[in-house]
Amino acid sequence: MIICLGALIHHFFCLVMSSYSIKDLEGFTGIKAHTLRIWEKRYHVLKPQRTSTNIRSYDDEDLKRILNISILNRHGYRISDIIKLSEKEICEKVMQLSQRCADTHSQIENLLIAMIEMDEEIFHQSFNQSVLKNGFEDTFRYLIFPFFERVGLLWQSGSITPAQEHFVSNLIRQKLIVAIDSIISPRKPDALHFVLFLPEGEWHEIGLLFTHYLIKKWGHYTLYFGANLPIETIQPVLEKFEISFVVTQFINGICSNDLNRQIQKLAEVSQGKKVLLSGAQIIQKQFDMPNHFYIYEDIDELREIIDIQRA
Repeated sequence: MIICLGALIHHFFCLVMSSYSIKDLEGFTGIKAHTLRIWEKRYHVLKPQRTSTNIRSYDDEDLKRILNISILNRHGYRISDIIKLSEKEICEKVMQLSQRCADTHSQIENLLIAMIEMDEEIFHQSFNQSVLKNGFEDTFRYLIFPFFERVGLLWQSGSITPAQEHFVSNLIRQKLIVAIDSIISPRKPDALHFVLFLPEGEWHEIGLLFTHYLIKKWGHYTLYFGANLPIETIQPVLEKFEISFVVTQFINGICSNDLNRQIQKLAEVSQGKKVLLSGAQIIQKQFDMPNHFYIYEDIDELREIIDIQRA
C-alpha cells in the first residue's frame, strides 16, 4: 500500500526534526543527487536550509515530500506536472496509486517512511497488504529483506538512528513470532529435529527467525534458542536429543581468525551432526569446512540441502 504522509505530520516519538544531506535523500529515494539538484534549481521541488559553508540541509518534511514525489514520478507522472500540485493533491494521487498498484519499490519506501516516523499504522498497512497479495513467505523474500538491505546502506551512511532501526526491526520480529506460534507442531513420524541459535555476539535475529518459521512450516520440529548463545552451551542439547540439523548464522563483522575459531568450536560441539550455516560473514569468506557443514545462501538452497540430506 502506498501511503501519503501529508496528514501524518506529528512526531509522537521524534520531537526533534532530523537533518539530512542530499546524499541521504539519494539513499532513501534512489534518485541521484545530481537529479535532485536539477529538480531543486529548475522546479523548486525542495527548499533546503543552508549551512554557514553553503551545504544543503533537509528536514523530515523535505524527506517525506521527495519520497512521495519519487513514487509519483516512478509511476509515470512528469516532474513538471507534479510540481503544479498542492501537497494535498500529491497525497490524493499517491493514495489513488495505492488502490490500484503496489510495486515493491513503493512498498519499501512506505516501510522507510514508517521507520523514519516510527509509525506502526503505516508499517502494518504496508506489511499486511503485501501478505494479502503475495503471502507471508514472499513478503519476506521480496519486500522485507530488500528493505533491510536499504536500511543497512542507510545505517552505514549515518542517515538513520539506532532507535529507528530497532523500532522497525522489532515490529518485524513480532510478525515472525506470531507467524511461528500459529504453526501447528508436526506429528508425522519422518519429521526432522532442528536446533537453531545465533552464536555469542550475534544479535540480528530476523534471518534466523524466518528460517525457524520456514522449517516449522515444512513440518519439522525445532528447538529455538535465539541470539547471543555461547556455542558450547548447545552440546548438552545435542547429547540429550536426536537432532538432525544445527542451524546458525554469522552476520556481524568478524575477522577471519575469530570466525575460523568459532567454526572449529562448532565442529567440536556438533560431534558430526549436520550443521547448516549462513550469513554474510560465512558467504563472503572462504573456509575449509568439515564434511558435515553445509552453507546456504537463500531459502531454495536451504530446502534443497535438507531434502538431499534427508533422502
